[in-house]
Amino acid sequence: MKTSHRTLGTAAAVLAMAALASCGSGSAPAADGTVTLSFMTGSDQAVVDTSKALADAFMKANPTIKIDMERQPGGGEGDNVVKTRLSTGEMTDVFWYNSGSLLQALNPAQTLVDLTGDPALADVQPEYLPVVTQGGKVYGVPATTLAGGGILYNRKVYDRLGLKVPTTWAEFMANNEKIEAGGVTPVITTFKDTWTSQIFVLADYHNIQAAVPAFAQDYTAGKAKFAGTPAALGGFQHLADVNAKGYANKGFGSATLDQGLKMLVEGKGAHYPMLTTLLPPLLATYPQTATDVGFFGVPGDDPARHGATVWEPPAIYIAKTTGHLDAAKRFLAFVASPAGADAVSAAVRPAGPYRVKGAKLPGNALQVAKDLQAYLDRDATSPALEFLSPIKGPSLEQITVAVGSGLTPPAEGAAQYDKDVEKQAKQLGLEGW
Repeated sequence: MKTSHRTLGTAAAVLAMAALASCGSGSAPAADGTVTLSFMTGSDQAVVDTSKALADAFMKANPTIKIDMERQPGGGEGDNVVKTRLSTGEMTDVFWYNSGSLLQALNPAQTLVDLTGDPALADVQPEYLPVVTQGGKVYGVPATTLAGGGILYNRKVYDRLGLKVPTTWAEFMANNEKIEAGGVTPVITTFKDTWTSQIFVLADYHNIQAAVPAFAQDYTAGKAKFAGTPAALGGFQHLADVNAKGYANKGFGSATLDQGLKMLVEGKGAHYPMLTTLLPPLLATYPQTATDVGFFGVPGDDPARHGATVWEPPAIYIAKTTGHLDAAKRFLAFVASPAGADAVSAAVRPAGPYRVKGAKLPGNALQVAKDLQAYLDRDATSPALEFLSPIKGPSLEQITVAVGSGLTPPAEGAAQYDKDVEKQAKQLGLEGW
């Protein structure tokens, strides 16, 4: 899921950044036989910490290979940098980027190294491979852990009020009523950071798939719509329900993600629709995050089918322009190995399970990771729609803010989103649109 939509001021700025940052990406081995790989990672601190842990552990095990890291900008600006550098042949040897539908925009057949059948994929769980596959070819390895999308909740508030994790929406709303009576904000809402408004809709996908197993396929083919599918209306209705009951925090329209996370950890808010991956950076200031914050999937209508929507890990890819293919493949093989997972766990306490065979959650993993693992163990997860369909409209976050603020009825919001995705579907040349 993209979390912001910024753009560079000019194409020249992109090219200048590319020229400065890509020096040496295809250079020959040094006189002492060492090879230097350039590695562009993301901008979030957790991503940088994970990348550094992987690079340091790999260099320790492979002293003839050095890794130079650089950060890409965040949001849409970072997307532009990646696409521009790939198209101009100035990309780093390896780089961190989204998996799923956003991979298609990189034109991987022309820009990325095909890893199909390569030993670098030996330890990758087969469930992960579809999200880094285009045209039947595999291009990346999982860069970090799986993320859960759903409800983060304060376990101490639950314990104090004698609440149980809900498995239906009715139970969730009943919990909210008790939480409000207990003097705590039931549902933290942070619409200043507009992307956070999408979670109730995006994380509801497990419930959609449980009710309509063919939805992703039919949606991609233009046969199914959010507004015309009762189960798909659920996420929009959830936004409206919370607003109608007044369960959101005061000033939710100007509240930020950081403020929301602080409210949750401090127990001033009980529930926060959010991704589990946002929690590790809080540990330095709020160590209780590891134990006091739990996770459950967005509840639907059927307790027997309660589960969670998951976001597959982003990937590390090899640019086709690399001059160090063997070294790059060795690095990716390490990233997607139990040793790589152990190196990450030692530096960043996991907020979700790994997609690597043999990789285990350490005992000090965050509680949300353990909660998410429980869903995986009972086969009660579904990938977010963006991993099953290339269609995701650009205006969803504006639509969900309006629905969650009581300005747009949920059915109207769903219809607006159906219209929003049409342009993208046509640009992709999908049949049925």
